[in-house]
Amino acid sequence: METRGLEPVPDGERTGRVRTLFPTWVGANLTVLLLTIGAGLVVLDRLNLWQVLAVAALASVLGFGLVGLVSVAGSRGGAPGMALSRAVFGQRGNLLPGALTWVARWGWETVNAVTGSYAALAVLDRLLGVPAGRRTTLVVLLAFVGCSWLVSGLGMGALRVCCTWSAYLFGGVSVLVLVHLAGTTDWHAVLARPAGPAAMVVAGVGTLAAGGISWAPSSPDFARYLPRTASGWAMTGATVAGAALVYLPMVAMGAVMAVAEPGLAAARDPVAFIGPLLPGWLAVPYLLFVMAGMVLINAMSLYSAGFTAQTLGFRVPRARAVGVNALISLGLGVWLMFTAAGFLDAFVSFLTLLAVTFSAWIGVFAVDLLRGRVYDPAALLDTTPSSAYWYTRGFAVPAVAAWSAGLAAGLLLTRVQWFSGPLATTWAGRLGLGWAAAIAVSATLYAVLPRPAGQPRADGGRTEDAPLHI
Repeated sequence: METRGLEPVPDGERTGRVRTLFPTWVGANLTVLLLTIGAGLVVLDRLNLWQVLAVAALASVLGFGLVGLVSVAGSRGGAPGMALSRAVFGQRGNLLPGALTWVARWGWETVNAVTGSYAALAVLDRLLGVPAGRRTTLVVLLAFVGCSWLVSGLGMGALRVCCTWSAYLFGGVSVLVLVHLAGTTDWHAVLARPAGPAAMVVAGVGTLAAGGISWAPSSPDFARYLPRTASGWAMTGATVAGAALVYLPMVAMGAVMAVAEPGLAAARDPVAFIGPLLPGWLAVPYLLFVMAGMVLINAMSLYSAGFTAQTLGFRVPRARAVGVNALISLGLGVWLMFTAAGFLDAFVSFLTLLAVTFSAWIGVFAVDLLRGRVYDPAALLDTTPSSAYWYTRGFAVPAVAAWSAGLAAGLLLTRVQWFSGPLATTWAGRLGLGWAAAIAVSATLYAVLPRPAGQPRADGGRTEDAPLHI
């Protein structure tokens, strides 16, 4: 069991290899939700197969290119992402994006738990004829969250092993599904679909890239055991390749399935449509691996959420901090499975808000990283005014200002099920570019503002006092 919390990993214990990031990000994306999004691109956005493939490829590069870039901070500082964020925003200033990140993790873990539970219920119904009643659903959801908590509680070693095996097993079964679909699909109907609006291609890239962007604040967590000398280009390449290997076939599978079963795009239970489309010998193992894959994804999210809780001041061991998030996702999962009217609308709305929230943070953090940030291990853990990362009463004013401006700009252009910004009906708003605006505004503003005084430099010195110009 991994016992280390926020404290940076000593150089002598950084025995990881860059190649381990490939199965990590394969495992992080082995979700049936990609089928649902692929179906939505065809049914709701009216895209054809070639446009869907283009959306999946671009989203992989954009979303996980940012994930790979941010993960470089993990090898450079050896600490979890939200702990390293203290160096950028200040000990108190980091509480602002940290709190939003933690809340966003609740939603992501809830979606994972619900989807995995749906897969388990489908297997019980297919194999044993057990109906999905309220009591059965509650028991399955509790078991799913419990298994996720167990894996995440064990720590990085368990996650690495699970990611590697999950990538091989789920990938192998997915190939069988692709072969089956290739032989049973009405390809004339699939390929005869006309091209959809270009605006929907752009919006689709944003929706799908949001899944990758949501992992960015957590990406240093999975790279902190890599040596400082690890190549940033290699880390980014392994991250993008792992995601693309899953995104392209899974999204395409969803698009192909939706031609025969358009209801997949708006299903309350996104897993229910998979069983009837596959023969029994293939449906059951596929659903089992879907369930296992979702347990792993949820465990990875819980693993990072535990660190985030610690940065917010929860002075408990990492495993207990993980348990807090597990309980929250259990309660929200009950609400989503028993009372939510539509799964896809809620999921896409959640992804959109998640992308804007994390994009504002990414813009600031990435610029800070590209400036050659050097992390002070002692200052990361020192939350008192004596910390080198205390700055102005605990706030790095330029970073907090840039993040706030980026977040506001993104929300102005965002429209979801529960919220509509004043500029959501403009050209950029209709294309779903709120996340891009958040990155652009926060990154540009932070790049032109002076760095906080007292910040450690690569040469061992510290930056001079500089006035703040806005």
